[in-house]
Amino acid sequence: MLHSLPLSRLSRLAPIPTITRSFSSRLDSLREQLKSEDSTSDSSSVEVLQTFASGEAPTPVRRKARKSNRALPKPSWLRVQPAESSNFNKLRTTVRKSGLATVCEEARCPNIGECWGGGDDGTATATIMIMGDTCTRGCSFCSVKTSRAPPPVDLDEPQKVADAVKEWGLDYVVLTSVDRDDMPDQGSGHFRKVVQAIKRESPDMLVEALTPDFQGNTDFIDKVATSGLDVYAHNVETVERLQRRMRDHRANYWQSLGVLERVKELNKGIVTKTSLMLGVGETDEDLTQTLTDLRSVNVDVVTFGQYLQPSKRHMPVKQYVTPEKFQEWQEVAEGMGFKYVASGPLVRSSYKAGEFFLKALVKEQNAAAAKEA
Repeated sequence: MLHSLPLSRLSRLAPIPTITRSFSSRLDSLREQLKSEDSTSDSSSVEVLQTFASGEAPTPVRRKARKSNRALPKPSWLRVQPAESSNFNKLRTTVRKSGLATVCEEARCPNIGECWGGGDDGTATATIMIMGDTCTRGCSFCSVKTSRAPPPVDLDEPQKVADAVKEWGLDYVVLTSVDRDDMPDQGSGHFRKVVQAIKRESPDMLVEALTPDFQGNTDFIDKVATSGLDVYAHNVETVERLQRRMRDHRANYWQSLGVLERVKELNKGIVTKTSLMLGVGETDEDLTQTLTDLRSVNVDVVTFGQYLQPSKRHMPVKQYVTPEKFQEWQEVAEGMGFKYVASGPLVRSSYKAGEFFLKALVKEQNAAAAKEA
């Protein structure tokens, strides 16, 4: 092609009538033009040569602007505590020794240093992920591994978890799990066994379970809800309009609301809880409607946190919500009757779940339920 020929041969392609004093400057201009024309068409190259031969200054070729794939820069308020305390190391050692998985690690939670380290009050919190580290679903926001056929569950896991949390010396533990759509009961029976093992080894332990939706199957929901746990958590994740963008096709907004509603129907003494990620394209109207829907099924606790993109393969962040805006949503939710609200850029579903006021809420509701019985 013409534009790939060296300059020494270009002069033989067409007669150049008269060499003027501007020849040198035009030649320099042409060199610069040719350097920028590696990806242009042959016709563009011919036009450049004709322009040079005519003695006119070459016209720069306009290129289309490229779309930027760069992620939004993280604001200053998204800073986390380094994971280096003695409590952190103790928890990590126990997790490794017991062969357990934690959602803190698998989901790359930014609060692992604070929660495992104990934060200002020294109370460590870890969320144990049961039934393996591989999920049967593929949500666009989640970094947990996925497979249609994960390895079988560890039948000894209930006792391992019970022994581990007893060794930690905690009085509040959070359990969660991957989705196990491959199992006949979607893992609900195994979830129940883990809760019961903890309660057997540590009767005073308060247990929170962050569960899958079990595809809305009430028999499976009931297995976990009647296992003896104190807090039943299930995340709607985002507003109704953005469900299909963020969650696996087997999950949906109304199915998740149905899970939370079913739990309250079974036992009014159980605290129900859910979590919402902000910064994914939601509007104020979306969030207000979501909070209204959650209160309509008597959800007690809601948390708001900033979505953070785990990797380039995952859904990008649409907006970084300011701490002031998170405070506004906390006040709105509290005004709507939620009994406890945690709202902030780094808040996650089980963030500091064992804090005194949530434990007090659980005990209060248990006492009220016992009086009614």
